[in-house]
Amino acid sequence: MAIWDHSNETMPREELAQLQLERLQASLFRAYRNVAFYRKRFDEQGIAPEEISALEELRRLPFTTRENLRGGYPYDLLAVPLREVVRLHSSSWNSGRPTVCAYTRNDLRHWTDTVARILTAGGVTRDDVVQIFFGPGMLANGLGFHGGAERIGASVIPTTPGSIEQQIAIMQDFKSTAIIGSSGDAGQLAEVIAAQQLDRRRLSVRVGLFGAEPWSETMRARIEGNLGVMALDNYSLSEVGGPGVAGECPEKCGLHLAEDHFIAEIIDPRTGETLPEGQEGELVLTTLTKEALPLIRFRTHDLATLNTAPCACGRTLARISRLFKRTDDTLIVKGGKLSPEKVQAVLAEIEGAEPNFTIFLDRKNGREEVEIVAALSADLAIDTPGKVLALESRIVDRLLAVTGLTLRVRLVEAPTLARLAGEGAGHVIDRRE
Repeated sequence: MAIWDHSNETMPREELAQLQLERLQASLFRAYRNVAFYRKRFDEQGIAPEEISALEELRRLPFTTRENLRGGYPYDLLAVPLREVVRLHSSSWNSGRPTVCAYTRNDLRHWTDTVARILTAGGVTRDDVVQIFFGPGMLANGLGFHGGAERIGASVIPTTPGSIEQQIAIMQDFKSTAIIGSSGDAGQLAEVIAAQQLDRRRLSVRVGLFGAEPWSETMRARIEGNLGVMALDNYSLSEVGGPGVAGECPEKCGLHLAEDHFIAEIIDPRTGETLPEGQEGELVLTTLTKEALPLIRFRTHDLATLNTAPCACGRTLARISRLFKRTDDTLIVKGGKLSPEKVQAVLAEIEGAEPNFTIFLDRKNGREEVEIVAALSADLAIDTPGKVLALESRIVDRLLAVTGLTLRVRLVEAPTLARLAGEGAGHVIDRRE
């Protein structure tokens, strides 16, 4: 089984721990010396960087949150002069002030190397034609996978998000052997190919790497069956650098974490206490090699378990479980983030609607479907059907502006909403696998 960076991916765990400690100490010194935010946090805790002399002592340090990163937008958390930054990416701009990730030349080198690991684990080589469904832009997925594929020496087709029919045409014409995109893209692709009864012999693709949103084992089986590929999961996080954080090997028993670049902790999301290996909790990441923007104990809000047992593939790097749940109420849909709190705020500001609603999530024909059913105001005088349609259209437009997602909205009377949602239902009914 191919391994891109054999020395680091199969390193004995005792040596890995020593490497992590050395890199952690260097990163802590860099953050303390060059980032006012971290210097203040250390001083408030009465901790000097040199006091962290063992990996276990990392838990003495405070957490970093997305709110901290947004508060430092765009450059306050940089640990290097701006002239040393050669690339900038950010999270989505549709949910308020974004978080920014900056890269030095060394950061880009490490990034492309970690992405190359994930691609190699999936069997991608220099002989492959890699079709990337993610578009280039401020989000890091597209260019991240592009750089990793070029690092391997593969031929890269950087498509832009478009119709699935167009993607299929490119797959056929250019004889793509590997495809990379969101799990939603993959699900829709599988359903369209099945519906069109397309002869799979007309396709050359043999492996797919999918992420950006949760997807079930049932969905994996459908994708692999309809496309005739090996479908592998990967975990990316814009705040710590995009794809390359962790990815599956063909054993499909967890996502190998790039532990020579990140320290992972699993904590109790309520108390912040570190949990024993094997227990589910919130994933916390500390960067070890990031020069431009080091992060210390970043709370991802993703729930996972950690497994440090060696994998049958030969890698000794710890594996995190596939990620399906979060500690907050944020929903990952259509590759974006949807918060019930934002939906409630939009409904509260529009006259004629009530902030009484349920979000219904479904997956049909491989495509995620979202419908927000909300209650009409009891005192709204409905004299024409067009009045409700106009009100729904206003809410759709406002939600698009706030979340960046085009969502279906249906306004009904409060008793109808109660009947549709069922007794005791919350704000979300998720009927995806």
